[in-house]
Amino acid sequence: MENIRHLGLVVSNMEKALKFYQDLLGLHVQGKTDENGEFISTVLSSQNIKVKTVKLSADDNSTRLELLQFENPKINQTKKISLFEPGFTHIALTVKNLDEIYLRLKNSKTEFNSIPTISSNGTLKVVFCKDFEGNYLELIEEI
Repeated sequence: MENIRHLGLVVSNMEKALKFYQDLLGLHVQGKTDENGEFISTVLSSQNIKVKTVKLSADDNSTRLELLQFENPKINQTKKISLFEPGFTHIALTVKNLDEIYLRLKNSKTEFNSIPTISSNGTLKVVFCKDFEGNYLELIEEI
């Protein structure tokens, strides 16, 4: 394997997703596409796929977060998993000035598990929060 290319996150509302991930967390849009047709339907093994995609990253060289909003098929609203169940549970983001980001998110009504806390070895400040759809994020500042 060469690298992790991107993480895909299905969202129900691209506008709200961009307000959270771009405006509040500071990720930058690297590209936008509207996909449909035979290729995307084939690789996703479903008919008549229509999806809006926005690629975000901290900079041009970092791993990207790919936001996907499906027009077809419609999203099946299911209960989000907890941090303690098998499967992918969260996305970890390295940030600068976690205290500032924490306050900005807290003021926007973002739900947190705790306040930012220094790791037992003293090298990290960490906090878990949920985005606007209940997906867990781990925000980490290296200190």
